[in-house]
Amino acid sequence: MLDLKRQYAPMQQELLEALGRVLASQQFILGGEVAAFERAAAGQLGVAHALGCSSGTDALWLALAATGVGPGQAVVTTPFSFFASVSAILRAGARPVLADIDPVSFNLSPDAVSVVLDGPRGENVRAVLPVHLYGQTVPWDGLARIAGERGLKLVEDAAQAWGAEWNGEKAGGLGDMAAFSFYPTKNLSAAGDAGMVTTNSAELAERVTMLRQHGMRRRYYHDELGWNTRMDGLQGAVLQVKLKYIDIWTEARRAVAARYHALFAKAGLAEAGPYPAHGVVLPRELPGAKHVWHQYTIRTPRRDALRAFLAARGIGAEIYYPVPLHRQKALASLGYNEGDFPEAERAAREVLSLPVFPELREDEQETVVAAIAEFPG
Repeated sequence: MLDLKRQYAPMQQELLEALGRVLASQQFILGGEVAAFERAAAGQLGVAHALGCSSGTDALWLALAATGVGPGQAVVTTPFSFFASVSAILRAGARPVLADIDPVSFNLSPDAVSVVLDGPRGENVRAVLPVHLYGQTVPWDGLARIAGERGLKLVEDAAQAWGAEWNGEKAGGLGDMAAFSFYPTKNLSAAGDAGMVTTNSAELAERVTMLRQHGMRRRYYHDELGWNTRMDGLQGAVLQVKLKYIDIWTEARRAVAARYHALFAKAGLAEAGPYPAHGVVLPRELPGAKHVWHQYTIRTPRRDALRAFLAARGIGAEIYYPVPLHRQKALASLGYNEGDFPEAERAAREVLSLPVFPELREDEQETVVAAIAEFPG
């Protein structure tokens, strides 16, 4: 699925020198390297403020808490995402409310959000938390209209979407706040766990700075109940180095996706969709979006059998995500049932992510597609 050693090799000396700077400075928590990364990241994303923290999950909580999400309030999000999208809402003390996805992009559907807001679960909604899944932004115009009409905050879960754009504006600057993850498998990755919150609001940025350090504005004076969720200096140094290359890697990922499209078409495997019949439905880049291809995710009717077939040939493939959030045991208290979100449930049965990373070779992609062509449908 991913070979991080190919990315590391050409940067080895540069990364070791960056780590050496941290060791020499002995600034292991926040410090100059993190501050420098924050400034460079804000500049690249075109946002006023970028604040490093310890993980993407913590970034989601910080963003929600900074916008005032708390007990007695609700946040609308998707049932088709990583667990943290919902667990961060619960950690903030709020109630998650789910809305179904679009079958083409797998992202939260603005129309479904409107239906939910007008329904019995739509009371006391403070914010909407859309997830830019697989590296493509949610269609933003519809959500921005809904939020503007109803006075809601928009908090982007941009964990998989560094560099993604909607109508030329980058993820991270579309909503009131955004959360990024730098988990090692992400397009822009740390050497461990790390995350970031972005915003154009000086007031919200100040609150994040306070909340990530136990609610302190002055040392040992706690204004609110925050948390210990600071970025390590070593991660800031690694991310500074990688940030210089992320645009090149993004274009390489886009080239990999384009080759997959061409190979599947040449093999006669691609179906129009949105649902597969016998072959595969390919992922699409929506009009107005710039996809950064964190995942290249196909839909196929015999997904589990195909995955096993590929594994037997030494080809990695992964399922993101096999169980929608409303069917997770830990979230049974939300009160949803099977059938409540048919698009998310069908996607969970059909999606399969294929290897996609900047260094993936064309011959390796040919091997993947050839194996899928040999799968006895």
